[in-house]
Order: sequence, then C-alpha cells, then structure tokens
Amino acid sequence: MIKTPASLLMAAALTVPSLAMSDTLELPIDATLDVQVIETLTLTAQEPAHDDLIIHPVAGGSASHSLPEYCVVVGNARLDGERIRLTTQALTCIETDGSESEIYSGELSAAAYGADGDFGIPACQGGECRLPPQQTFQLRLASDLAIEQQDNPAAEINAQRRQGEGTANPTPAETGPADD
Repeated sequence: MIKTPASLLMAAALTVPSLAMSDTLELPIDATLDVQVIETLTLTAQEPAHDDLIIHPVAGGSASHSLPEYCVVVGNARLDGERIRLTTQALTCIETDGSESEIYSGELSAAAYGADGDFGIPACQGGECRLPPQQTFQLRLASDLAIEQQDNPAAEINAQRRQGEGTANPTPAETGPADD
C-alpha cells in the first residue's frame, strides 16, 4: 500500500482553486474555466445560431479555476465571420463528498475565447463552423459568480431514512398462506 503525504495532497488540492462543499459557489470576474460541448455544434450561413447549448466542465487544462465535476452550463452560440461566439446564461452543479451532496443553480455570465485570446472560437472552414465534444475551450467570466447552495430534498430524505424516519421504502406486510 502506498501512502501519500498529507502535505502533497494539500498542495495538489490548492493548485487549482476549487469550489467544493461550501455554502456558496464563488468565482471572481475574469476567471477561466475549461469546458466542452456535449454534442457537436455545427453553424452555417443557413443556421447561424444555436440556443440552449449544453456545455460541461473538464479537468486538466490551463484554466485558472474549476467547477465541480457534475455541472452543466447552458449557453447560446452565434456565427460571426470565421468564429463561433458562445455566451452562457445558466449553470447547475452538484458537488458530492461521500454520501453528502450540495446543489448550486443560477446565472452564469461568461463567454468563450480562442487560444489567441480573442472573443469567439476559431472553428470555421469552408463556410461551416464545427465544435466537436472532444474540443476543449475556455469560458471567461464577465462578472463575479456567487451562487448560494440550494435545498437538496434527496439529502433530506436520505437523512430521514438513516434516522429510521419516513416510509420511503416500506416493508411489505407479511401474509399467510392462501386459502383454498
């Protein structure tokens, strides 16, 4: 069995600021996040926009911050010349720690930037712009993010179950042999 020194674990945890398990999910203005689309996004002159685009965070990139592993971001994409202009409007995250979980849901004002630092993602070729799910890009926050933790009904039900309260999973009544 290999044991990892606590100081090494602490250093790894502090390398990328995280939002884990607190009452408020917070990020500063201009924070960057590595993300990917869930499904291939294709924009053309005939279809120059896509609303309610689903995006999720990814780890291991060069972003300044990270989101909890289980998050979805909703945004809109517009064709602008040879770039895809992508902006966001909402975020929902679930952060877990063992059997405990916290839910955050609210507004997110961010925009996608290319590796060149310009607004929009350069993803166009021959009049068609494509952004595949495996392509990571960065969102940059346009304002501070501060979303309060939401009520978690499932956690409350589970707590009641652990305390023996409630009847979420009642035991079927025993019955005798059937009469002939």
